[in-house]
Amino acid sequence: MTPQNNENCCTKCSVEEILKNTPKENILEKNATLLKSLADPTRLKIVYLLKNGELCACEILEALDKSQSTISHHLNMMKKENILITRKEGTWIHYRLANENIIEILENLFNIVED
Repeated sequence: MTPQNNENCCTKCSVEEILKNTPKENILEKNATLLKSLADPTRLKIVYLLKNGELCACEILEALDKSQSTISHHLNMMKKENILITRKEGTWIHYRLANENIIEILENLFNIVED
Protein backbone atom coordinates (compact mmCIF):
# COMPACT_ATOMS: atom_id res chain seq x y z
CA MET A 1 0.00 0.00 0.00
CA THR A 2 1.43 3.40 -0.90
CA PRO A 3 1.67 6.10 1.76
CA GLN A 4 -0.81 8.19 -0.23
CA ASN A 5 -3.44 5.44 -0.03
CA ASN A 6 -2.68 4.80 3.63
CA GLU A 7 -3.79 8.32 4.60
CA ASN A 8 -7.34 7.57 3.50
CA CYS A 9 -7.44 4.12 5.04
CA CYS A 10 -9.57 3.64 8.13
CA THR A 11 -8.23 0.36 9.47
CA LYS A 12 -8.13 -0.36 13.17
CA CYS A 13 -4.73 -2.03 13.05
CA SER A 14 -1.69 -1.74 10.88
CA VAL A 15 -0.77 -4.13 8.08
CA GLU A 16 2.25 -5.15 10.15
CA GLU A 17 -0.10 -6.24 12.96
CA ILE A 18 -2.23 -8.24 10.55
CA LEU A 19 0.81 -9.92 9.00
CA LYS A 20 2.09 -10.87 12.46
CA ASN A 21 -0.95 -13.12 12.84
CA THR A 22 -0.71 -14.60 9.35
CA PRO A 23 1.04 -17.96 8.94
CA LYS A 24 4.53 -17.89 7.45
CA GLU A 25 4.91 -18.37 3.71
CA ASN A 26 6.26 -21.93 4.03
CA ILE A 27 3.24 -22.95 6.12
CA LEU A 28 0.87 -21.40 3.59
CA GLU A 29 2.65 -23.28 0.78
CA LYS A 30 2.42 -26.55 2.70
CA ASN A 31 -1.27 -26.03 3.42
CA ALA A 32 -2.01 -25.08 -0.20
CA THR A 33 -0.24 -28.23 -1.40
CA LEU A 34 -2.31 -30.33 1.00
CA LEU A 35 -5.54 -28.78 -0.24
CA LYS A 36 -4.46 -29.29 -3.86
CA SER A 37 -3.84 -32.96 -3.12
CA LEU A 38 -7.49 -33.27 -2.09
CA ALA A 39 -8.88 -31.05 -4.85
CA ASP A 40 -9.84 -33.85 -7.19
CA PRO A 41 -13.06 -35.90 -7.26
CA THR A 42 -11.16 -39.20 -7.51
CA ARG A 43 -8.97 -38.39 -4.53
CA LEU A 44 -11.97 -37.27 -2.49
CA LYS A 45 -13.70 -40.52 -3.36
CA ILE A 46 -10.62 -42.44 -2.17
CA VAL A 47 -10.83 -40.61 1.16
CA TYR A 48 -14.50 -41.56 1.50
CA LEU A 49 -13.75 -45.17 0.50
CA LEU A 50 -11.23 -45.34 3.35
CA LYS A 51 -13.66 -43.81 5.84
CA ASN A 52 -14.42 -47.21 7.37
CA GLY A 53 -10.87 -48.49 7.43
CA GLU A 54 -8.06 -49.95 5.42
CA LEU A 55 -8.46 -51.17 1.86
CA CYS A 56 -6.16 -53.03 -0.49
CA ALA A 57 -5.13 -51.14 -3.63
CA CYS A 58 -7.02 -53.75 -5.68
CA GLU A 59 -10.25 -52.93 -3.79
CA ILE A 60 -9.79 -49.21 -4.41
CA LEU A 61 -9.09 -49.92 -8.07
CA GLU A 62 -12.27 -51.99 -8.38
CA ALA A 63 -14.41 -49.40 -6.60
CA LEU A 64 -13.26 -46.52 -8.79
CA ASP A 65 -13.38 -48.14 -12.21
CA LYS A 66 -10.31 -46.24 -13.41
CA SER A 67 -7.01 -47.43 -14.82
CA GLN A 68 -4.40 -48.83 -12.46
CA SER A 69 -1.92 -46.10 -13.39
CA THR A 70 -4.46 -43.36 -12.66
CA ILE A 71 -5.32 -44.79 -9.26
CA SER A 72 -1.66 -45.36 -8.47
CA HIS A 73 -0.91 -41.72 -9.29
CA HIS A 74 -3.68 -40.49 -6.98
CA LEU A 75 -2.68 -42.84 -4.15
CA ASN A 76 0.98 -41.85 -4.39
CA MET A 77 0.14 -38.16 -4.35
CA MET A 78 -2.00 -38.59 -1.25
CA LYS A 79 0.64 -40.72 0.44
CA LYS A 80 3.30 -38.09 -0.31
CA GLU A 81 1.13 -35.46 1.41
CA ASN A 82 0.61 -37.73 4.45
CA ILE A 83 -3.10 -38.10 3.83
CA LEU A 84 -2.68 -41.87 3.48
CA ILE A 85 -0.59 -44.47 5.26
CA THR A 86 0.40 -47.71 3.58
CA ARG A 87 1.06 -51.22 4.77
CA LYS A 88 2.54 -53.88 2.56
CA GLU A 89 1.33 -57.47 2.81
CA GLY A 90 3.09 -59.75 0.36
CA THR A 91 2.68 -58.12 -3.04
CA TRP A 92 -0.35 -56.07 -1.98
CA ILE A 93 -0.35 -52.56 -0.59
CA HIS A 94 -3.07 -51.58 1.85
CA TYR A 95 -4.09 -47.96 2.37
CA ARG A 96 -5.73 -46.17 5.27
CA LEU A 97 -6.30 -42.58 6.29
CA ALA A 98 -3.43 -41.06 8.24
CA ASN A 99 -5.95 -39.04 10.24
CA GLU A 100 -9.43 -40.47 10.69
CA ASN A 101 -10.77 -36.99 11.43
CA ILE A 102 -10.18 -35.91 7.84
CA ILE A 103 -13.74 -36.88 6.84
CA GLU A 104 -15.23 -34.69 9.56
CA ILE A 105 -12.85 -31.84 8.67
CA LEU A 106 -13.76 -32.07 4.98
CA GLU A 107 -17.48 -32.22 5.71
CA ASN A 108 -17.19 -29.13 7.94
CA LEU A 109 -15.41 -27.34 5.12
CA PHE A 110 -18.03 -28.38 2.59
CA ASN A 111 -20.81 -27.25 4.95
CA ILE A 112 -19.26 -23.79 5.15
CA VAL A 113 -19.28 -23.55 1.38
CA GLU A 114 -22.90 -24.74 1.17
CA ASP A 115 -24.15 -22.20 3.72
